[in-house]
Amino acid sequence: MSDSLRNKVVIVTGASSGIGRSVALESAGRGATVILLARRKDKLERIAAEAHELSGAPAYAFVTDMSESEEIDATFTEIVKVTKHVDYLVNCAGFGQFGNFIEMNRRVITSMFQVNVLGLMYFTRLIGRLMMDQKSGQIVNFGSIAGKVPTVKSAAYSASKAAVIQFSNVLRLELKPFGVKVMTVNPGPVYTNFFNIADKSGHYVENVQKFMLDPDDVAWQVVHYFGSSKRELNLPLSLALAAKLYNLFPTIGDELSIKFASRK
Repeated sequence: MSDSLRNKVVIVTGASSGIGRSVALESAGRGATVILLARRKDKLERIAAEAHELSGAPAYAFVTDMSESEEIDATFTEIVKVTKHVDYLVNCAGFGQFGNFIEMNRRVITSMFQVNVLGLMYFTRLIGRLMMDQKSGQIVNFGSIAGKVPTVKSAAYSASKAAVIQFSNVLRLELKPFGVKVMTVNPGPVYTNFFNIADKSGHYVENVQKFMLDPDDVAWQVVHYFGSSKRELNLPLSLALAAKLYNLFPTIGDELSIKFASRK
């Protein structure tokens, strides 16, 4: 543990579990004041308490459903009461569900976009204004390798993550004149509760074991790049390479994806 983030304020959405939880605790372990958002009050408060114990700095928990714009507004109002300065925003909130697109429930598709894309964009807009005014800050948005490499039964989820990636690319250009940085993190499969919803059969997890990432390792890398000008972090290296090759050879990439990467 270090004091590299002492007196820095880090906001994390989706902080009650998975990568969000790991980013919150990694930041607190480096001395940051953390502001945590998620839907589950009991888990969120436990993580805030753990973060405070690690950092000795304040840790705030705000119960927020990222699919509800009114809740996002209300939380933002509370955030500006406890801090006037935000150094890092890490948007981890999101979920996915696998299945053939034609057969998917439209409510599930809508909900994915409300949380993964629209909630992220709306909250980023509010925090981004603060960062523009202070002429500093960094926004970290979680996309996914799925937003770069197509696999079957993930059309809606992949589309939502592709939207996050492109949103971040444009936002990076718009905020650069104000000294605000934007980084996209695109992980492959991660050992989290994500697959409890996305892959109830368990088949996909079984087939991608060798690519699975530890959320703590992902969080360490994310926090390591706080303050840097890195525009994109793709994990693991093998899937990052696959994404590059797909762009170069999309026809071959489609065939390989069907054969090897679509085992859901």
